Amino acid sequence: MNQAYDKDRESVCAEESAPDRVKMQRYAPYLESLSAQSADMTDLILDWAQVRSGSYDLQGLAAMAEKLKTAFAGLGGTCEELALEPQASLDSQGAVSLRPLGKALRFRKRPQAPRQVFLGIHYDVVYGDSGAEVTPKVRREAGVLHASGSADAKGGLVILLKALEAFEASPFCGQVGWEVLLNPDEELGSPGSLPLLQEAAGRNQLGLLFEPCLPDGNLVGARKGSGNFAAVIRGRAAHAGRDPHLGRNAVHALAEFIMALDALGKARPGLNVNVGKVEGGGALNRVPDLAIARFNLRAGDAEDMAAAAAFLAAQKAAFSGREGYALELHGGFTSPPKPLVGGTLDLLRQVAECGSRLGMELSWRASGGVSDGNKLAAAGLPNVDTLGARGDNIHGPLEWLALDSLPERARLAALLLMRLGSGELAWPVPPGRL
Repeated sequence: MNQAYDKDRESVCAEESAPDRVKMQRYAPYLESLSAQSADMTDLILDWAQVRSGSYDLQGLAAMAEKLKTAFAGLGGTCEELALEPQASLDSQGAVSLRPLGKALRFRKRPQAPRQVFLGIHYDVVYGDSGAEVTPKVRREAGVLHASGSADAKGGLVILLKALEAFEASPFCGQVGWEVLLNPDEELGSPGSLPLLQEAAGRNQLGLLFEPCLPDGNLVGARKGSGNFAAVIRGRAAHAGRDPHLGRNAVHALAEFIMALDALGKARPGLNVNVGKVEGGGALNRVPDLAIARFNLRAGDAEDMAAAAAFLAAQKAAFSGREGYALELHGGFTSPPKPLVGGTLDLLRQVAECGSRLGMELSWRASGGVSDGNKLAAAGLPNVDTLGARGDNIHGPLEWLALDSLPERARLAALLLMRLGSGELAWPVPPGRL
């Protein structure tokens, strides 16, 4: 990492020179058009926030997809509905089944242009109260929209759409092609849309994702990697009073595994361990023969990922040597760490400079959260992934979105696109590409 920027927080605030002011004037009409659409953006997010679109709610996702197809059709690109492979899911008995996923939407325009940009955000949401089947609770007051999924990430959908509309209305779009991917499974780790993201990374030169920015309006720089796992321990059932010696208690063994996993996390500060759900056992007079732990690992770097993999392999080997026990492991790291290097760092600086031109002093910080930006970066595509709305309490019933952030962030994204399209800003080029 560049030592001058080897820190969690970086600020950019540049004095605007007279030539800069002249350059900004050519973008002004399109930026002003976005400021004038504040009410329209509010109406759009109010409409979209009332559509339930939990990750497994296929009916709700389909309804949301129809609204998105209608909205994005005005941009004039091609539209594809893409079926995703089902997600492997582990039930409470340790059996693997397949769960269907919604369809991804892909829009493309000018795919033969010399410059190509990827833009994306998910349209599935996490409902913090009672799951995907609930009718979303939407409440607006004092410039704030209270609704699950409003900031993460339906506000980002509005911002992406409006920024592209402004860019397409400008004279700076002709040499830039774009690809938009709206996926229905990001909150699950994008198990079905991963191949689409990897394909997009191979044909674009930079990526812009519209996950919510930080509550103070700033951006996320580096991100940890993340993976969801399940450990299934099978033992041997027996009568707890008459024949306890014949049993092999799977719950007791799982407790040993969890304590060892916890010790690994404490020994490696860069590795976060969270056991989120434990299942197993039944009648108290029966030695349980099945126990399951579902856990999430967050890795700061490749060494943390390797240490976690080595630990799990060693645990599986150890249990295979214990008479009457077996350990099955499911899952893996679906989002590699996203370091703050190369083209991604250059692109962050450019976003911050655009913010400065708009009177926004932007900085960035590292985060333990993940996004599809992790996957794009792993595939070699520089990207900034927090160009979306300002809000907080995401993934919970108290999630909120600042309505004035919709035109604000749309102006930021549109200015970045126009300055890239005009040649005023250099395009970050991924390593190994011309």
